[in-house]
Amino acid sequence: MFTIEHDFDATVITLVDEAEGPVEALREDVIITAFEDCVTLRQFDPQRDTDVVVTLSLAQLDELAAALNLPEGVYRLARESGKIT
Repeated sequence: MFTIEHDFDATVITLVDEAEGPVEALREDVIITAFEDCVTLRQFDPQRDTDVVVTLSLAQLDELAAALNLPEGVYRLARESGKIT
């Protein structure tokens, strides 16, 4: 399950783990916040009792999206054409 909220300066997506199995195996929610110039991913770490935050540039986000559909290898995303080489 996921939710989408549009704030003034960002879009916030929350991913909720609903996997089958014991409740202890479920992961904490992932909160993705898309700003004009970057995207942050936030997840609570119960072992550290703090949020872990990863910030991606928009270029890194484009490369991540492309990488999810490619086989193993080394690639470069051509910014002008959007082609993968």
